[in-house]
Amino acid sequence: MIRFVKAPDNSLVPDIAEKLPGRGVWVLSDRGSLEQAINNGGFKRGLKANVKIDAAVIDLTVRLLRQRVLSLMTMALKGGRIYLGFDQVKSAAQSEVLGWRIEASDGAAGGRGKIRVLTKAVSQEMDQTPTPVIGCFSAVELGQALSREAIVHGAIKAGPMAKPFKHAVKRLSGFCDLVPESWEDKIHEGSKYSAERNGDKG
Repeated sequence: MIRFVKAPDNSLVPDIAEKLPGRGVWVLSDRGSLEQAINNGGFKRGLKANVKIDAAVIDLTVRLLRQRVLSLMTMALKGGRIYLGFDQVKSAAQSEVLGWRIEASDGAAGGRGKIRVLTKAVSQEMDQTPTPVIGCFSAVELGQALSREAIVHGAIKAGPMAKPFKHAVKRLSGFCDLVPESWEDKIHEGSKYSAERNGDKG
């Protein structure tokens, strides 16, 4: 769910980090639920105020949800909880169950497929659910979050960092496809709700 609050100027703002003061209204994290809350006056009733709802609040929500996921990648980098680049990810995928695969939306299917096959084999060997993938960020967007010019392949290690990442990705999945429609191998990568099928891995 996503918390929304009334800003000092009476505008409605999403509280993605769930830290803003004041009365809040919680909405299911998907576009349809947010649109319904806006259209049926749910925010005004919940906040008990004639809150101003900008037409761009949905776009703002999506932008902040995307920023949250990218910021967690940055945190994973600082904490040594992420693999970057094809060679690192491939090596890790051969020997351990990964928490999350990160693939650039504009990356080639070949390298993505090789990593997918490896992670699937290790998951089956260790009787774990397949490693989910997020592919809704470009190589440049990933690079900006991970202190590189561009990143095509990455992976969050299984463990504590994978849990908040799963939560952030699951919220984002209500607004955009985790697996781009443009991927020719989309059928092999699951659906945008793959986050819901991912069990906690520690």
